[in-house]
Amino acid sequence: MTRVQLIGVGKEYPARGKQAAPVVAVDDVSIDVASGEIHAVIGYSGAGKSTLLRLVNGLERATSGRILVGTDEITNLPESRVRVVRGGIGMIFQQFNLFHSKRVAANVEYPLIVAKVPPTERKRRVAELLDFVGLSDKATAFTDQLSGGQKQRVGIARALATNPGVLLADEATSALDPETSQEVLALLKRVNSEFGITIMLITHEMEVVREIADRVTVMDAGRAVEQGDVFDVFSNPKTETTKRFVATALPTEPNAAHLEELRRRHRGKLVTLTFRDGDVDQPVVFQTIADRGVGVSIVHGGVTDVGGRSFGRLTLELIGDDLKIEHAVAALAQHAELEVLA
Repeated sequence: MTRVQLIGVGKEYPARGKQAAPVVAVDDVSIDVASGEIHAVIGYSGAGKSTLLRLVNGLERATSGRILVGTDEITNLPESRVRVVRGGIGMIFQQFNLFHSKRVAANVEYPLIVAKVPPTERKRRVAELLDFVGLSDKATAFTDQLSGGQKQRVGIARALATNPGVLLADEATSALDPETSQEVLALLKRVNSEFGITIMLITHEMEVVREIADRVTVMDAGRAVEQGDVFDVFSNPKTETTKRFVATALPTEPNAAHLEELRRRHRGKLVTLTFRDGDVDQPVVFQTIADRGVGVSIVHGGVTDVGGRSFGRLTLELIGDDLKIEHAVAALAQHAELEVLA
């Protein structure tokens, strides 16, 4: 099990052209990935997340700060030593990066050949890994004969070949359909739970973070703008960037346009209730409203699961006498986080 630490890391590319300024791709980023943790780095295009991953595996050198993989500080190591450290880091790519001219078994075997593992051990290890990813029957197939999900399984097997302590995944599911993505994420969970491998993955899909990660770092314009436990970040996002991501994966408050439509269609008072990890039961909410003689209907939102903990937002229409609604709202505020929308 391997810990990964980034401390005040920056990456700047030189200016190109007379008028151009240097490009700051990563700006003073600190991330502490605990041993055995699945840590997601999420950001929109240009946020610096892919550059960050290349810094961790030593494919690029940081301009400033420190990067430690286990006890090795790769920012200060000579290239020969970085190659050794890189041998303990597995990589999974968005477009699989497989050898199309080689069969499945040969793709998985390649890093073992580079590592000068004896042939008998290579054969045993390849068979073991193909069984683990469910592709034993595809050992002699060419990669062009595989589906996207099968190709990514080959990529995972290859990444595990040298028994790495850290696995880096670069948009591992973005080229896959939703069902196949779920299968690949489930496989990565197995890798983490059965082998104890630390996983650091980058993605632009909040659903991936919700499904697999323990902790998350949100990046914007090269900076880490928010970090924390996935449930905490999802249920109480602090920055606008994070709020935009959360809105793509979880039931949330209606946006301005949708709220206007809800107001047009519903004449009652609109309120949004936030539910976090069973802090309030829905039956209690509806009974509280009914006890005040107020009608209610759900007009937006829902409740979902984040890391085994429930979270969601429900927008309700309250119908009835204004005074009774006022009493119902006051009573609801004692049971749950509430916002009056109309």
